[in-house]
Amino acid sequence: MVLENYFTIGILFFLFGAVMSCVLPQKAKKYIYWLSAIGAANLIIAGLSLSSGARFSVSSIPITSALEFSFQGDALSGFFVTIISILTLSVSLYSIGYTKTIGSKGLKGFLYNLFILSMYAVVLSGNIITFLISWETMSVVSYFLVTFDRTEKSSKAGLLYAVMTHIGTAFIIILFLVLYRYTGHMDFAGMREASAQIPGDVKTLVFIFSIIGFGTKAGIIPFHTWLPIAHPAAPSNISSLMSGVMIKTGIYGFIRISMDVLGHGPEWWGITIIVIGAVSSVIGVLYALMEHDIKKLLAYHSIENIGIILLGIGSSMMFASNGMYVLSAMALIAGLYHTLNHAIFKGLLFLGAGSIMHATHTKNMEDMGGLIKSMPYTGLFFLIGSVSICALPPFNGFVSEWLTYQALLLGFNAPSITAKILSPLGGAALALTGALAAACFVKAFGISFLGVPRSPHARDAKESSASMIVGMAILAVLCLMAGIFPGTVIGVISPSVIALTGSDGNINYDGLLSIGNTFSSLAPAAILLALLCIGLAVIAFVITGGKRKTAYADSWDCGMPSLTPRMQYTATAFTKPIRLIFKRIYLPKRELDISYILKPVFIKSMKYSGEITPFFERYMYEPLTWLIRNAAAKARMLQSGNLNLYLGYILITLMLLLIFGI
Repeated sequence: MVLENYFTIGILFFLFGAVMSCVLPQKAKKYIYWLSAIGAANLIIAGLSLSSGARFSVSSIPITSALEFSFQGDALSGFFVTIISILTLSVSLYSIGYTKTIGSKGLKGFLYNLFILSMYAVVLSGNIITFLISWETMSVVSYFLVTFDRTEKSSKAGLLYAVMTHIGTAFIIILFLVLYRYTGHMDFAGMREASAQIPGDVKTLVFIFSIIGFGTKAGIIPFHTWLPIAHPAAPSNISSLMSGVMIKTGIYGFIRISMDVLGHGPEWWGITIIVIGAVSSVIGVLYALMEHDIKKLLAYHSIENIGIILLGIGSSMMFASNGMYVLSAMALIAGLYHTLNHAIFKGLLFLGAGSIMHATHTKNMEDMGGLIKSMPYTGLFFLIGSVSICALPPFNGFVSEWLTYQALLLGFNAPSITAKILSPLGGAALALTGALAAACFVKAFGISFLGVPRSPHARDAKESSASMIVGMAILAVLCLMAGIFPGTVIGVISPSVIALTGSDGNINYDGLLSIGNTFSSLAPAAILLALLCIGLAVIAFVITGGKRKTAYADSWDCGMPSLTPRMQYTATAFTKPIRLIFKRIYLPKRELDISYILKPVFIKSMKYSGEITPFFERYMYEPLTWLIRNAAAKARMLQSGNLNLYLGYILITLMLLLIFGI
């Protein structure tokens, strides 16, 4: 009863916030986010209770004989409710100050609360009907949030998002119809119990459709094209929720269908997911490196991190198919751990990007610079998010990626040669991804926060408001806590992993994170202590090294009168070596326009421009779009507007019906 109370109170606060956003006067609309924050706090408690093994259900609400709403929660649902609630709490507090500066409209607050409620409804859905209605509500509401500014750019982003998400929804509907056809159940529990009746080839079809349907929402390669366009178009608080938790509903849906309902499949299922994860992680970070738009850069990193999550999930599926349930559980813990970690540090980075954009009025990193002096708190929190996403100790990304490495390297224990080869290759892809991510965030943080301001807006930047700082601070602290206390996080994850794999993963934590039957171990707290000792030693050395007076002088300027912002390292120059190394992937193009006073000796001006070729858009989606447009143009000839022609269609149809006796 206590669990139901927390759920009820939390949901009521969101509903009350949605209503009040349409009723309160303009100046008071920022206070609806306090209601959202309180609702999220209640649902954190409810989610943690579910994760620990408690059960939650709402009696079916029948609409018709074939349509009924049913909400149920198990450990897996509780884990995702917890993730949604943690980020929602921080984003809601952040939004109090954020909407105060950019302006808050009642409809936006209404959509904000409805969007969050729809994500809760997705992960708590008990049957097909509830899931599809919740899924479609989430997609439609997020579309309106992406296009809320009514600009041409946001409208195009919203259109692409709507098309891609509904293509994914079509595959989800088909897989649900197939499951209903072979199990006779519309609720997930019934489908799980009757899954043994489903033929193997039908299970494979459902598995493939779940990859396409849920993978489109998650943003895996090659169904990722909407993500780096739609996320930057949305307001930054919405971008944080979309990238931090909305795309995770795709991960939830995939796990629910492919691992929970279908059960253990053949080995090639897991290997397929490992390959998709490896490709998504490497391609995602490579495209992120070339971006100068800070929100687009972060969006591409969401593709990368979804790939890392899939590496863990794919390893779990591969181990389970071979009866290696302990390793399967360990790999799934790694995938779910990174799911939580990505929500935390990606939410933090998008909130940091929102603060930067609010202060500088630009998303282009080339127009920033020197922000660490005027925005020290934002700079600190963005740095923590950057270190976390680069998987550096002692922050959270390090632990989950370390576990994923272990899962992939332990693929040597699999009986098949294919698994023995592809698992280490997945580990190599993860290692390459980590190195490239570090390079990318050296660029992102260095170009944005260090050096001198590159534009008047950057020069006049001011620190964010108190509520925005608090929202970011909560996530920054969680990045550290989840990194040095992995036992607590694994304790939250383990019940859902046990339910899905039947094993506890044999991962022990007593100050030392150890994987059973291996020599692998990790002591996050010891790493933190070592880093603190090194830092204190450096400080002590500086203090005791003498009381020399600090002298300030200009940097060496090559004999020029003074250094200018144009002389700083640019984001383009920083990534030039990587662009050359991976030119077969980037397919770069460049143009050099030189104007001469006296050719070829005296140059008046020189203009350089370069771009990379978006491979999937150019060679996959553009030809497909061309075919669809041409087919539509030819089909349009059937609708000439001539009434006699339409009567002819009717006559031909009737004749065919009579001939074939239908």
